[in-house]
Amino acid sequence: MLARPDLETGPGSPGANPAELSAITDRLFVTLQTAVPARMLGKLVHRLARSRRPWLKNALIRSYAALFDIDESEMTAAHCVDYPSWNAFFTRELRPDARPIDPDPDAVCSPTDGAVQRAGAIIDGRMLQAKDMFFTTAKLLGIEPAEAAGFDGGSFATIYLAPHNYHRVHAPLAGTLRQMNFIPGRRYSVNRATADAIPGLFARNERIACRFDGPGGPYWVVFVGAMNVASISTAWCGEVCSGGKPTITHYRHDHTPSFDKGDYIGHFNLGSTVILVFPRGAVSWAGDLEAGSPVRVGRRIGSS
Repeated sequence: MLARPDLETGPGSPGANPAELSAITDRLFVTLQTAVPARMLGKLVHRLARSRRPWLKNALIRSYAALFDIDESEMTAAHCVDYPSWNAFFTRELRPDARPIDPDPDAVCSPTDGAVQRAGAIIDGRMLQAKDMFFTTAKLLGIEPAEAAGFDGGSFATIYLAPHNYHRVHAPLAGTLRQMNFIPGRRYSVNRATADAIPGLFARNERIACRFDGPGGPYWVVFVGAMNVASISTAWCGEVCSGGKPTITHYRHDHTPSFDKGDYIGHFNLGSTVILVFPRGAVSWAGDLEAGSPVRVGRRIGSS
């Protein structure tokens, strides 16, 4: 049997190259996602996550908390198993003092805990996903190119939520909800390996794009779904599930809710990514906001 010399690990061989092994693992993970029945898997996870059988939900919660080293001191409940289901634990609120919000009126705050994947300018209607890969503003938001053109020269930030992160999403600025577009799509993972490999990933996955009118004009908060994310919930209309329908649903509300900076606006029923989109001149990102930067709800990430 033939093997690449740099991957042989027998006597006298130099051993596997860690970087190459990592690259091979990443490619395999991305390839396997195309074969996984994502919606069937999502339905199974949805049922497990909402089970209230004490033995099952307690085992799931304890295993998850231990595996990802969850900081239980931030919880509102006394013990992790006090939550009625794994999903309730995953989407839990934190103590009011756990995530202080930057009080400066000009501060743009992180809407979620996580790590920055990309932050930069919107150029010719496109945002950078990974090296030499872009996605369009219009497709991401589910709007017409003419409307998206109003955001050319603006700014975007993509924040990835890892499994250990707090998974509620908060308003980065004060704002009034004007529009919500639900865009069905795939459910690829949104981790670094997948983002580096699948073109237009964030504009292909299922997502909810929310437009707010803020103090300096409109801005968008986009909830991007992922593998195992069976649904997304918002503060104004609860849980949103697609059922796999291929059309964009535009929600308009007689009552347009308003939010102060730092208010809860929604959550993922299991993990994912949030993308902020601002028009030209609306925001300038903090100098230390770069790929890989850790962020937490309420932390100043830019100025309006």
